[in-house]
Amino acid sequence: MPPIYLDHAATTPLLPAAREAMLEGFALWANPSSPHKAGRAARAAMEEVRARVKAALGWQGEVIFTSGASEALAIALTRCAVSPAAVSSVEHEAVLRWTGDAARIRVDADGRINTDGVPLNGLVAVQQVNNETGVIQPLSELAEAVRAAGGLLLADCAQGCAKIALPAADLVAISAHKFGGPIGVGALLVRNWAMLRPTGGQERGYRGGTENLPGAMAMVAALEAGQDWLDHAARLRLRLDQGIRAAGGEVVAEHAPRLATIAGYRMPGRSANAQLIRFDGLGIAVSAGSACSSGSLKASPVLTAMGYPHAGEVIRVSLGRETTEAEVDAFLAAWEEIRG
Repeated sequence: MPPIYLDHAATTPLLPAAREAMLEGFALWANPSSPHKAGRAARAAMEEVRARVKAALGWQGEVIFTSGASEALAIALTRCAVSPAAVSSVEHEAVLRWTGDAARIRVDADGRINTDGVPLNGLVAVQQVNNETGVIQPLSELAEAVRAAGGLLLADCAQGCAKIALPAADLVAISAHKFGGPIGVGALLVRNWAMLRPTGGQERGYRGGTENLPGAMAMVAALEAGQDWLDHAARLRLRLDQGIRAAGGEVVAEHAPRLATIAGYRMPGRSANAQLIRFDGLGIAVSAGSACSSGSLKASPVLTAMGYPHAGEVIRVSLGRETTEAEVDAFLAAWEEIRG
Protein backbone atom coordinates (compact mmCIF):
# COMPACT_ATOMS: atom_id res chain seq x y z
CA MET A 1 0.00 0.00 0.00
CA PRO A 2 1.46 3.42 -0.92
CA PRO A 3 1.94 5.91 1.93
CA ILE A 4 -1.23 7.71 3.03
CA TYR A 5 -0.97 11.21 4.46
CA LEU A 6 -3.83 12.20 6.78
CA ASP A 7 -2.13 14.96 8.79
CA HIS A 8 -2.99 18.01 6.70
CA ALA A 9 -3.85 20.09 9.78
CA ALA A 10 -0.15 19.95 10.68
CA THR A 11 0.93 21.03 7.20
CA THR A 12 -0.38 20.36 3.72
CA PRO A 13 1.54 20.04 0.42
CA LEU A 14 2.61 23.14 -1.46
CA LEU A 15 0.19 23.83 -4.30
CA PRO A 16 1.66 23.99 -7.83
CA ALA A 17 0.40 27.57 -8.22
CA ALA A 18 2.12 28.55 -4.98
CA ARG A 19 5.37 26.89 -6.09
CA GLU A 20 5.31 28.80 -9.38
CA ALA A 21 4.59 32.09 -7.61
CA MET A 22 7.45 31.47 -5.19
CA LEU A 23 9.86 30.90 -8.08
CA GLU A 24 8.71 34.17 -9.62
CA GLY A 25 9.37 35.85 -6.29
CA PHE A 26 12.93 34.51 -6.17
CA ALA A 27 13.58 36.41 -9.41
CA LEU A 28 12.68 39.63 -7.56
CA TRP A 29 15.63 39.17 -5.24
CA ALA A 30 16.13 42.78 -4.13
CA ASN A 31 15.25 43.91 -0.62
CA PRO A 32 11.77 45.53 -0.66
CA SER A 33 12.99 48.09 1.90
CA SER A 34 15.90 49.29 -0.27
CA PRO A 35 15.46 52.74 -1.88
CA HIS A 36 17.04 51.94 -5.26
CA LYS A 37 15.21 50.90 -8.42
CA ALA A 38 15.45 47.15 -7.80
CA GLY A 39 14.27 47.60 -4.23
CA ARG A 40 11.37 49.76 -5.37
CA ALA A 41 10.33 47.06 -7.84
CA ALA A 42 10.32 44.49 -5.06
CA ARG A 43 8.35 46.89 -2.85
CA ALA A 44 5.75 47.39 -5.58
CA ALA A 45 5.39 43.61 -5.89
CA MET A 46 5.02 43.32 -2.10
CA GLU A 47 2.24 45.89 -2.01
CA GLU A 48 0.47 44.21 -4.90
CA VAL A 49 0.54 40.96 -2.91
CA ARG A 50 -0.81 42.76 0.16
CA ALA A 51 -3.75 44.06 -1.86
CA ARG A 52 -4.41 40.59 -3.29
CA VAL A 53 -4.42 39.05 0.19
CA LYS A 54 -7.06 41.56 1.29
CA ALA A 55 -9.15 40.86 -1.79
CA ALA A 56 -8.86 37.07 -1.45
CA LEU A 57 -9.96 37.19 2.19
CA GLY A 58 -12.46 40.01 1.90
CA TRP A 59 -10.46 41.91 4.54
CA GLN A 60 -10.97 45.67 4.79
CA GLY A 61 -8.20 46.38 7.30
CA GLU A 62 -4.40 46.11 7.29
CA VAL A 63 -2.05 43.17 6.63
CA ILE A 64 1.26 42.52 8.42
CA PHE A 65 3.26 39.69 6.86
CA THR A 66 4.88 37.38 9.44
CA SER A 67 6.72 34.07 9.58
CA GLY A 68 3.46 32.27 10.39
CA ALA A 69 0.49 32.21 12.75
CA SER A 70 2.60 31.78 15.90
CA GLU A 71 4.47 35.02 15.28
CA ALA A 72 1.27 36.80 14.27
CA LEU A 73 -0.36 35.73 17.54
CA ALA A 74 2.68 36.82 19.55
CA ILE A 75 2.60 40.28 17.96
CA ALA A 76 -1.11 40.65 18.68
CA LEU A 77 -0.90 39.42 22.26
CA THR A 78 2.18 41.38 23.30
CA ARG A 79 1.65 44.62 21.40
CA CYS A 80 -2.10 45.13 21.43
CA ALA A 81 -3.31 48.48 22.76
CA VAL A 82 -5.33 46.58 25.40
CA SER A 83 -4.15 43.74 27.63
CA PRO A 84 -5.40 40.15 27.33
CA ALA A 85 -8.61 39.81 29.34
CA ALA A 86 -9.81 36.33 28.40
CA VAL A 87 -8.68 33.36 26.36
CA SER A 88 -10.40 30.08 25.63
CA SER A 89 -9.12 27.03 27.48
CA VAL A 90 -8.68 25.11 24.22
CA GLU A 91 -6.33 27.54 22.46
CA HIS A 92 -3.11 26.54 20.74
CA GLU A 93 0.01 26.78 22.88
CA ALA A 94 1.10 29.75 20.74
CA VAL A 95 -1.72 31.71 22.42
CA LEU A 96 -1.62 30.25 25.91
CA ARG A 97 2.07 31.01 26.41
CA TRP A 98 1.42 34.77 26.08
CA THR A 99 -1.83 35.17 28.01
CA GLY A 100 -0.59 34.80 31.59
CA ASP A 101 -3.30 35.67 34.11
CA ALA A 102 -6.05 36.26 31.56
CA ALA A 103 -9.34 34.60 32.47
CA ARG A 104 -9.94 31.20 30.87
CA ILE A 105 -13.11 30.73 28.87
CA ARG A 106 -14.63 27.35 29.65
CA VAL A 107 -15.85 24.91 27.00
CA ASP A 108 -18.60 22.30 27.14
CA ALA A 109 -18.25 18.59 26.43
CA ASP A 110 -18.30 19.31 22.69
CA GLY A 111 -15.61 21.98 22.94
CA ARG A 112 -17.87 25.01 22.45
CA ILE A 113 -17.03 28.15 24.44
CA ASN A 114 -19.15 29.55 27.27
CA THR A 115 -18.31 33.18 28.12
CA ASP A 116 -20.72 33.56 31.03
CA GLY A 117 -19.01 35.53 33.80
CA VAL A 118 -15.85 36.13 31.74
CA PRO A 119 -14.49 39.69 31.31
CA LEU A 120 -14.69 40.80 27.68
CA ASN A 121 -13.48 44.38 28.11
CA GLY A 122 -9.90 43.75 26.97
CA LEU A 123 -8.26 41.55 24.36
CA VAL A 124 -10.22 38.30 23.98
CA ALA A 125 -8.45 35.44 22.16
CA VAL A 126 -10.49 32.57 20.73
CA GLN A 127 -9.56 30.31 17.83
CA GLN A 128 -11.93 30.02 14.90
CA VAL A 129 -11.41 26.26 14.48
CA ASN A 130 -9.84 23.94 17.02
CA ASN A 131 -6.75 22.30 15.61
CA GLU A 132 -7.42 18.95 17.34
CA THR A 133 -11.19 18.47 17.10
CA GLY A 134 -12.21 20.72 14.20
CA VAL A 135 -14.84 22.43 16.37
CA ILE A 136 -15.93 25.79 14.94
CA GLN A 137 -16.50 28.48 17.56
CA PRO A 138 -19.39 31.00 17.30
CA LEU A 139 -17.10 33.97 16.72
CA SER A 140 -19.70 36.19 15.06
CA GLU A 141 -21.76 36.15 18.27
CA LEU A 142 -18.65 36.57 20.39
CA ALA A 143 -17.43 39.53 18.33
CA GLU A 144 -20.68 41.39 19.04
CA ALA A 145 -20.41 40.70 22.78
CA VAL A 146 -16.74 41.74 22.89
CA ARG A 147 -17.38 45.01 21.06
CA ALA A 148 -20.36 45.76 23.31
CA ALA A 149 -18.03 45.37 26.30
CA GLY A 150 -15.40 47.66 24.75
CA GLY A 151 -12.91 44.89 24.03
CA LEU A 152 -11.09 43.56 20.96
CA LEU A 153 -11.33 40.06 19.51
CA LEU A 154 -8.26 38.13 18.34
CA ALA A 155 -9.02 35.05 16.24
CA ASP A 156 -6.51 32.31 15.49
CA CYS A 157 -7.66 31.33 12.00
CA ALA A 158 -4.74 29.07 11.12
CA GLN A 159 -7.03 26.09 10.48
CA GLY A 160 -10.09 27.86 9.10
CA CYS A 161 -8.45 30.32 6.70
CA ALA A 162 -9.19 29.53 3.03
CA LYS A 163 -11.73 26.90 4.14
CA ILE A 164 -14.45 28.98 5.79
CA ALA A 165 -15.07 32.72 5.88
CA LEU A 166 -13.04 34.84 8.28
CA PRO A 167 -14.89 35.95 11.42
CA ALA A 168 -15.69 39.58 12.20
CA ALA A 169 -12.64 39.81 14.48
CA ASP A 170 -10.37 42.81 15.12
CA LEU A 171 -7.15 40.84 14.72
CA VAL A 172 -6.74 37.60 12.76
CA ALA A 173 -3.73 35.26 12.54
CA ILE A 174 -3.20 33.02 9.49
CA SER A 175 -0.47 30.64 8.31
CA ALA A 176 0.22 29.81 4.66
CA HIS A 177 1.31 26.19 5.06
CA LYS A 178 -2.11 25.22 6.39
CA PHE A 179 -3.81 25.96 3.05
CA GLY A 180 -1.23 25.06 0.42
CA GLY A 181 1.28 27.87 0.75
CA PRO A 182 4.89 27.51 1.95
CA ILE A 183 6.14 27.00 5.48
CA GLY A 184 7.57 30.15 7.07
CA VAL A 185 5.07 32.81 6.03
CA GLY A 186 1.75 34.02 7.41
CA ALA A 187 0.05 37.24 8.36
CA LEU A 188 -1.58 39.22 11.11
CA LEU A 189 -4.70 40.99 9.85
CA VAL A 190 -5.46 44.14 11.82
CA ARG A 191 -8.70 46.11 11.66
CA ASN A 192 -6.74 49.36 12.08
CA TRP A 193 -3.22 50.37 13.10
CA ALA A 194 -4.37 52.02 16.33
CA MET A 195 -4.95 48.57 17.83
CA LEU A 196 -1.21 47.81 17.91
CA ARG A 197 1.89 49.50 19.33
CA PRO A 198 4.63 49.82 16.66
CA THR A 199 8.22 48.90 17.51
CA GLY A 200 10.03 50.03 14.38
CA GLY A 201 11.47 48.06 11.50
CA GLN A 202 9.67 46.79 8.43
CA GLU A 203 5.96 46.24 7.78
CA ARG A 204 5.19 49.87 8.57
CA GLY A 205 7.08 49.54 11.83
CA TYR A 206 5.09 46.62 13.19
CA ARG A 207 7.41 43.73 12.35
CA GLY A 208 11.19 43.74 11.98
CA GLY A 209 13.12 41.74 9.41
CA THR A 210 13.54 41.70 5.65
CA GLU A 211 10.21 41.01 3.98
CA ASN A 212 9.73 37.51 2.56
CA LEU A 213 8.46 38.48 -0.88
CA PRO A 214 8.66 35.00 -2.47
CA GLY A 215 6.79 33.50 0.49
CA ALA A 216 4.12 36.19 0.39
CA MET A 217 3.66 35.69 -3.36
CA ALA A 218 3.25 31.95 -2.84
CA MET A 219 0.83 32.48 0.05
CA VAL A 220 -1.54 34.66 -1.95
CA ALA A 221 -1.42 32.23 -4.88
CA ALA A 222 -2.58 29.50 -2.49
CA LEU A 223 -5.33 31.76 -1.14
CA GLU A 224 -6.56 32.39 -4.66
CA ALA A 225 -6.66 28.68 -5.53
CA GLY A 226 -10.28 28.36 -4.42
CA GLN A 227 -12.30 26.02 -2.19
CA ASP A 228 -13.88 23.67 -4.72
CA TRP A 229 -12.48 20.64 -2.91
CA LEU A 230 -14.23 21.21 0.44
CA ASP A 231 -17.50 19.50 -0.49
CA HIS A 232 -15.47 16.41 -1.34
CA ALA A 233 -13.69 16.69 2.03
CA ALA A 234 -17.04 16.89 3.82
CA ARG A 235 -18.15 13.67 2.16
CA LEU A 236 -14.90 11.96 3.12
CA ARG A 237 -15.18 13.11 6.74
CA LEU A 238 -18.76 11.79 6.90
CA ARG A 239 -17.49 8.45 5.58
CA LEU A 240 -14.82 8.45 8.27
CA ASP A 241 -17.27 9.30 11.05
CA GLN A 242 -19.66 6.56 9.99
CA GLY A 243 -16.88 4.02 9.62
CA ILE A 244 -15.41 4.78 13.05
CA ARG A 245 -18.80 4.48 14.75
CA ALA A 246 -19.55 1.22 12.95
CA ALA A 247 -16.22 -0.20 14.13
CA GLY A 248 -16.90 0.62 17.79
CA GLY A 249 -14.98 3.89 17.99
CA GLU A 250 -16.04 7.36 19.11
CA VAL A 251 -16.15 10.65 17.22
CA VAL A 252 -14.95 13.51 19.43
CA ALA A 253 -17.25 16.56 19.61
CA GLU A 254 -19.64 14.94 17.14
CA HIS A 255 -22.54 17.20 18.17
CA ALA A 256 -20.67 20.47 17.54
CA PRO A 257 -20.21 22.23 14.19
CA ARG A 258 -16.87 20.97 12.85
CA LEU A 259 -14.60 21.87 9.98
CA ALA A 260 -14.85 19.26 7.24
CA THR A 261 -11.11 18.59 7.24
CA ILE A 262 -10.39 17.76 10.91
CA ALA A 263 -11.70 14.99 13.17
CA GLY A 264 -10.74 13.39 16.47
CA TYR A 265 -11.38 9.67 16.91
CA ARG A 266 -11.15 7.47 19.99
CA MET A 267 -10.10 3.83 19.76
CA PRO A 268 -11.23 2.27 23.08
CA GLY A 269 -8.49 0.40 24.88
CA ARG A 270 -5.64 1.62 22.65
CA SER A 271 -3.42 4.53 23.62
CA ALA A 272 -2.94 7.28 21.07
CA ASN A 273 0.81 6.72 21.02
CA ALA A 274 0.39 3.01 20.36
CA GLN A 275 -2.02 3.84 17.55
CA LEU A 276 0.41 6.29 15.96
CA ILE A 277 3.15 3.67 15.94
CA ARG A 278 0.88 1.07 14.34
CA PHE A 279 -0.56 3.45 11.77
CA ASP A 280 2.91 4.67 10.86
CA GLY A 281 4.06 1.09 10.43
CA LEU A 282 1.19 0.60 8.00
CA GLY A 283 2.24 3.68 6.05
CA ILE A 284 -0.50 6.00 7.34
CA ALA A 285 0.39 9.41 8.77
CA VAL A 286 -1.99 10.72 11.45
CA SER A 287 -1.34 12.59 14.70
CA ALA A 288 -2.35 12.88 18.34
CA GLY A 289 -3.08 16.48 19.32
CA SER A 290 -1.42 19.37 17.51
CA ALA A 291 1.84 18.97 15.61
CA CYS A 292 3.55 21.19 18.21
CA SER A 293 2.80 18.74 21.03
CA SER A 294 2.31 15.39 19.31
CA GLY A 295 5.61 14.11 20.71
CA SER A 296 4.43 14.64 24.28
CA LEU A 297 3.14 11.77 26.41
CA LYS A 298 0.79 14.13 28.28
CA ALA A 299 -2.95 14.00 27.68
CA SER A 300 -4.25 16.62 25.27
CA PRO A 301 -5.00 19.90 27.11
CA VAL A 302 -7.84 20.48 24.65
CA LEU A 303 -9.58 17.19 25.43
CA THR A 304 -8.87 17.65 29.13
CA ALA A 305 -10.52 21.08 29.07
CA MET A 306 -13.55 19.48 27.41
CA GLY A 307 -13.75 16.98 30.26
CA TYR A 308 -13.28 14.13 27.80
CA PRO A 309 -12.60 11.03 29.92
CA HIS A 310 -10.53 9.11 27.37
CA ALA A 311 -8.16 11.79 26.08
CA GLY A 312 -5.24 9.38 25.91
CA GLU A 313 -7.02 7.22 23.33
CA VAL A 314 -7.77 9.89 20.72
CA ILE A 315 -5.97 10.50 17.43
CA ARG A 316 -6.49 13.31 14.92
CA VAL A 317 -7.21 12.63 11.26
CA SER A 318 -7.07 15.62 8.91
CA LEU A 319 -7.88 15.73 5.22
CA GLY A 320 -6.47 17.72 2.31
CA ARG A 321 -7.12 18.45 -1.35
CA GLU A 322 -5.27 15.29 -2.32
CA THR A 323 -7.13 12.89 0.01
CA THR A 324 -9.10 10.18 -1.83
CA GLU A 325 -11.96 7.88 -0.91
CA ALA A 326 -9.63 4.92 -1.33
CA GLU A 327 -7.26 6.39 1.25
CA VAL A 328 -10.11 6.89 3.71
CA ASP A 329 -11.21 3.29 3.22
CA ALA A 330 -7.64 2.08 3.71
CA PHE A 331 -7.44 4.07 6.95
CA LEU A 332 -10.69 2.54 8.21
CA ALA A 333 -9.44 -0.95 7.37
CA ALA A 334 -6.23 -0.25 9.26
CA TRP A 335 -8.22 1.18 12.19
CA GLU A 336 -10.18 -2.08 12.49
CA GLU A 337 -6.97 -4.11 12.23
CA ILE A 338 -5.31 -2.13 15.02
CA ARG A 339 -8.45 -2.25 17.18
CA GLY A 340 -8.42 -6.04 16.88
